Amino acid sequence: MQLSGSPKACSSALRRRLRAAACLLLAAGAPSRANAADTTPGTQIDASALLYGENQRTNVIEPEVRVTRLFSNGQSIAGQFGFDMITGASATGGTPSATVQTTTSASGTVSQTQAGVIPTRMFRDNRASGDLDWTLPAGGSFTATTGFHLSSEKDYRSLGANATFSLDVFHHLVTLTAGVGTNRDQVDPIGGTVFGLTPGTPLTNATEHKRVNTAMAGITRVVTRRWLLGLSGTREFERGYLTEPYKVISVLDNGGLPIGELREKRPDLRTRYSVLGSSVYHLTSDVLYSSARYYWDDWGVRSGTMDLRFRHELQNQTYIQPHVRGYAQTSADFFRYFLGEEALLPNFASSDNRIGPMRSVTVGATYGFQLPNAPGEWGVRAEFMHQWGNGYPADAPGVQHDFNQFPALNVGTLMVTYSLGL
Repeated sequence: MQLSGSPKACSSALRRRLRAAACLLLAAGAPSRANAADTTPGTQIDASALLYGENQRTNVIEPEVRVTRLFSNGQSIAGQFGFDMITGASATGGTPSATVQTTTSASGTVSQTQAGVIPTRMFRDNRASGDLDWTLPAGGSFTATTGFHLSSEKDYRSLGANATFSLDVFHHLVTLTAGVGTNRDQVDPIGGTVFGLTPGTPLTNATEHKRVNTAMAGITRVVTRRWLLGLSGTREFERGYLTEPYKVISVLDNGGLPIGELREKRPDLRTRYSVLGSSVYHLTSDVLYSSARYYWDDWGVRSGTMDLRFRHELQNQTYIQPHVRGYAQTSADFFRYFLGEEALLPNFASSDNRIGPMRSVTVGATYGFQLPNAPGEWGVRAEFMHQWGNGYPADAPGVQHDFNQFPALNVGTLMVTYSLGL
């Protein structure tokens, strides 16, 4: 499932999944080594800097470096460190109003939202993360990879481990892959945890916990000398504190005016599933990458993703790679744009657009090059995403008919990468 809004809320969820599920073809795309002893040892250094910006919302700067050491017996050890600097505004989940709205954040900051505008809340945070992976080939056909992950930010900490196993069969034409992963996360909401669907009744200042267990299985098949196909599936089980502690949902009177806000509340269990089909086709000199992914979970969210990349080789060891991506998502069963004044409170409710109905289209390109008489390879990737939803619900009362409760979101990203083999 694609997540909109602040990448701070997205990054932990994305990083905890097994990389093998999303990168299955890339991992299996290189021919298997017939003899691990033929491997040339060395060190690979990969560095990147990401700039992320939403229109009038969140901005992120994320430098990252990864160092991989390859040994003569085929083993490799890789360490990665990243640091996110996040600033901007995040939608609270409240609806627009015909008058000025005044809200108080969990930290006690008072802010005002103009009439007809989606309420937002300013925030600033830093996030540090580290990963360590060890890959061990055995017998020329079997490869095992274990990994560990640690990240920390102001109100969230994550500790995880994963293991992936790959086996080449049928003369290395088929690769079978399986993996498992687990995360142990801690949540410390600023201002403490509150009861869901209350105006902010304190519950506890104790640390909340979230557990995530993931399993993956996949297969890749060399169809021809130029064509590689892959299919993988994942299952992820989450339990514990799954509510977004700072999101609210507006209570409206019969005229559509907000008369209060309640904290959102989500179930404490969630099971996610996804199936990914991928294809890599090597033309005379260019490469076409395509993939299709279907996602569903027991919260009622369904999504589909189509992704297409085409790497075109230019002269002097340069290339350009256009990219197009389409995404569509249904809403969770308990998603509500608002609650009615006289309606009975449901068991769960959230107006977070990230679990609401949405569509998005992404276009972009990567340019890769080498500087004359200088080692290493450079890459520059620029992308633009347009995201929108059904912001005028049919049951909106009174003045809410005039307000877009899911305005379009434009996101721009710029990434610069550098890779050096020693």
